[in-house]
Amino acid sequence: MTPKILITGANGQIGQVLTKALRTKYGQEQVLATDVNSIENNEPFEFLDIMDTTKLHEIIDRHGITQIYHLAALLSASGEKNPLKTWDINLNAFLTILETAREKKLDKIFFPSTIAVFGKTTPRTDTPQDVPLVPSTVYGMSKATGELWCQYYHDRYGVDVRSLRYPGIIGWQSLPGGGTTDYAVEIYHEALKSGNFECFLNKDTRLPMMYMDDAIKATIQLMEADSDRLSIRYGYNISAMSFSPEDIYLEIKKHIPDFTISYKPDYREAIARSWTESIDSSLAQKDWDWKPDYDLTSMTTDMLDHLQNMYK
Repeated sequence: MTPKILITGANGQIGQVLTKALRTKYGQEQVLATDVNSIENNEPFEFLDIMDTTKLHEIIDRHGITQIYHLAALLSASGEKNPLKTWDINLNAFLTILETAREKKLDKIFFPSTIAVFGKTTPRTDTPQDVPLVPSTVYGMSKATGELWCQYYHDRYGVDVRSLRYPGIIGWQSLPGGGTTDYAVEIYHEALKSGNFECFLNKDTRLPMMYMDDAIKATIQLMEADSDRLSIRYGYNISAMSFSPEDIYLEIKKHIPDFTISYKPDYREAIARSWTESIDSSLAQKDWDWKPDYDLTSMTTDMLDHLQNMYK
């Protein structure tokens, strides 16, 4: 049976690309985009404030929704500007999604977790799947708590909820949305637009990253995996590559020799330093055959190929 999918936060950085991918796979009318902001050519679409439970239930009933991809959230850097609002949107709204899934017996729920759940107690290299989670941001706190609720609703109520710990996501399809890893998207735009980039992280601050194509692939692959193969319901570690701002700068210079970079670290540097440098995703490989397609070299080539027409 073809699923009827609801996506919250569908107009965000990941949401726009995931919406298109799911519509390609299942059909345009099978995937309903929702958000508090609208964009062109995104039908079917409904305005939805994720805190409006009544409207959420009405939409689910009217459209016959069977699955929810819950992407609506405030990201790490943006979230620090209003911690209580971030907690409300990132966690309390998700509890509404889980409770709705239980009450209405929805087939599947997707919850995006993040490397922001890690903190200073976490091994920074090849971070294992199961480690103490003591995040330093309200974004990370909300996601770490959300992971626990995922496992709880699965174990107690049988809700088929699945989750990934996304690393930094890099894509040409949309502009960044307030995350600490967003420098790795902005740098490509500035390389083509101005030939110079001022980075808000130190040159040697390494973080786990993933190309958007791989992020979408991992999301759909996990959601389509046989439920019996999944050994956890909180966030699976997934990895593709790790690099520093200097690494990505040098890779871009192979294509744009005159490109220059300067460094002016701000409060986001402390956030980045509290996270891990590289991820052990062996459990995802074992449980649902995860394997990325892109590394830094192939990603850079593809990013610049897609973006160059924008700045001619």
